[in-house]
Amino acid sequence: MSKPPTKEEAEARLLKLREQIAQYDYEYYVLDTPTVSDAVWDGLFGELKTIEQTYPELVTPDSPTQRVRGEVSKGFTSVRHKNRMLSLNDVFDEAEVEAWAKRIAKLLPAETKLTFFGDVKKDGLAGSLIYQDGVLQQGVTRGDGFEGEDVTANVRTIKSIPLRLRGKPGSNFLKGRTEVRGEIVLLKKDFEALNKQREKDGLPLFANPRNTAAGTIRQLDPKLVAARKLKFLAYDIIRDNPEDVPTNHFAYQTMKELGFTGGEYSRPITSIKDIHTYVSEWEEKRNDLPYNIDGLVVKLDDRKLYANLGVVGKNPRAAIAYKYPAEQTTTKVKDIFVSIGRTGAATPVAMLEAVVVAGSTVQMATLHNEGEIKRKDIRIGDTVVVQKAGDVIPEVVEPLVKLRTGDEQPFVMPTHCPECNTKLVKLKADEAVWRCPNVQCPSRVHNHIQHFASKGALDIEGMGEKNVLALIDAKLIHDTADLYILTKEQLLELDRFAEISATKLIAAINEKRNPPLARFVFGLGIRHVGAQTAIDLSNHFHTLDTIAKAEIEELAEVEGVGEVV
Repeated sequence: MSKPPTKEEAEARLLKLREQIAQYDYEYYVLDTPTVSDAVWDGLFGELKTIEQTYPELVTPDSPTQRVRGEVSKGFTSVRHKNRMLSLNDVFDEAEVEAWAKRIAKLLPAETKLTFFGDVKKDGLAGSLIYQDGVLQQGVTRGDGFEGEDVTANVRTIKSIPLRLRGKPGSNFLKGRTEVRGEIVLLKKDFEALNKQREKDGLPLFANPRNTAAGTIRQLDPKLVAARKLKFLAYDIIRDNPEDVPTNHFAYQTMKELGFTGGEYSRPITSIKDIHTYVSEWEEKRNDLPYNIDGLVVKLDDRKLYANLGVVGKNPRAAIAYKYPAEQTTTKVKDIFVSIGRTGAATPVAMLEAVVVAGSTVQMATLHNEGEIKRKDIRIGDTVVVQKAGDVIPEVVEPLVKLRTGDEQPFVMPTHCPECNTKLVKLKADEAVWRCPNVQCPSRVHNHIQHFASKGALDIEGMGEKNVLALIDAKLIHDTADLYILTKEQLLELDRFAEISATKLIAAINEKRNPPLARFVFGLGIRHVGAQTAIDLSNHFHTLDTIAKAEIEELAEVEGVGEVV
């Protein structure tokens, strides 16, 4: 029996083992070209574990044995992004692409030659990885763009994420802070295998890869995350010194050198004509990709020009997302009912025979308003074309009139609110939307409280739709202010709550007693005041009292606030 290695020998061996296992992981999970069998990998990994168990003081955060570590988390903490994670403006045709290019050209010196960079737009959960001196320190979800959730323990389990960056010794990117952004996705084949196993186990099936990936990364137990084959596809790299990354093309090359995958289908684009070619090419090939995409991203290649063009709202001027026509299918309208939103808007909604559209099951679709139903002549019993608007919100495109049997029934807009029986009104004669004017309407109250507690507003964890309804039904809350006088004892009287869940909800509410002003203003649910307008108002007036006392002329000084708002 051979004697165990000395500590010095163990340290040298560990270094070699970690480097070799990291190389094999890179070949397997990033390049998809394994060079050794699973048995060889298992043998090296077993030796690594044995040495680390003998000398636990030699265990390092970037060791392959540390991918799944720690106990089940009690929750996620919020992390403020050092650089805001922005959204992109959507375009849908060649004319909009050309209009975008003309707009940015006007803002740049006349002699500037525009070159672009394109990539497929992965449909997953956006996240950020923070490396310090080349070692993974933190993983954060996109959240609202300003703040995300710390999911470090979970992202460590994703084997396409290097725990230590690759790269040439002395590389700038192995020193200081390096942030890599990307999408966390579930490949189509892995999603299908996961659902087959769930069906076999008698569990409900997941709706689509994107929601499954997003739900998985927010599991509190890293072991559950590790059991699913999530993949990280990188799309951006950020350094404190912007000159470290001069172009987007350079960014993609660097991410590949550092050990990431995700840019296989990206390419430089030299002209508007080339953008159109790129769009046409991927419209035909997008369904052949191993993961879902929801369009293409096209941006200026020069990062200095990109930064100089700035941001409008939450969208950079120098980038767009080209969205392909939504996937469509047909189904039947079983019924039409009216839903009352938080602002009182009475929206007709079609109840459909369940159908899968763009990867998820759809049973309801918006019909927008009474005028839209009349214009399209949609009737109860119709066979209709359904699509996801922007690949997100289901909507009815048109009825297939030739398939009518004569039994179809026209929809008649009710004159009174289906929730509180208040007479519906139009605030302006030419407005398309009927509204319930009763601010105490149960549906308005419920939706308003849910909006107030939602992720984009105060983000009160545990205050989802079912809990809001339960609290309203029990007459424990009548408006948002009542949330702050709830007690644990009151919650424990309800079937939905036990000691732990009641304690957590009260704690979550108490955490949001002094929210940022912008979130509070957005949470108030004022018509036309979205998240960005709330930020603009807060930056201009600084306090709620000042906003409340502002005259129309003062409000109009805020960018984006006009007569309507």
